[in-house]
Amino acid sequence: MSNKEIEDKLQEGIYGKKQIRPSERKRFLGTIRERVVLAITKGQLMQDQSLKELEKAMQQHPDTKLLLNGDVAPKFMKEEKKLAAKYNIPYTNVMNKDAHSDLGAVLTYDYAVDIEDIFVPEHEEKAEEKSQESRILSKVKSWFTPK
Repeated sequence: MSNKEIEDKLQEGIYGKKQIRPSERKRFLGTIRERVVLAITKGQLMQDQSLKELEKAMQQHPDTKLLLNGDVAPKFMKEEKKLAAKYNIPYTNVMNKDAHSDLGAVLTYDYAVDIEDIFVPEHEEKAEEKSQESRILSKVKSWFTPK
């Protein structure tokens, strides 16, 4: 063995195996971006729109697996786990105390699929809800303005 090979073996023994794209793996709960079918942020976990998108993706990609962020309370993951069971998709709770991800759930393959749009779009409030909210705010403001 050459000195380089010996040095590499020692480094691997001390620090563990080298990973490709460690920052991507931290964000995507242990996988890399090119394998991801759908990514849901922590904030989107409780939205009906993201659950519908997840179900649609599970129907279209039955050979995937679901990675769930272990930092999120289990009570917020019930619906995702039910969908995974319904479509026979294995899921894993990913606990990584060194890496904090903004993602709550990732639907992924074990190989590259390179899907362009993997993020669930932010759900827009209905115009009706926005106008009602602005009416309420204007009423509240009128209470506090001097006459």
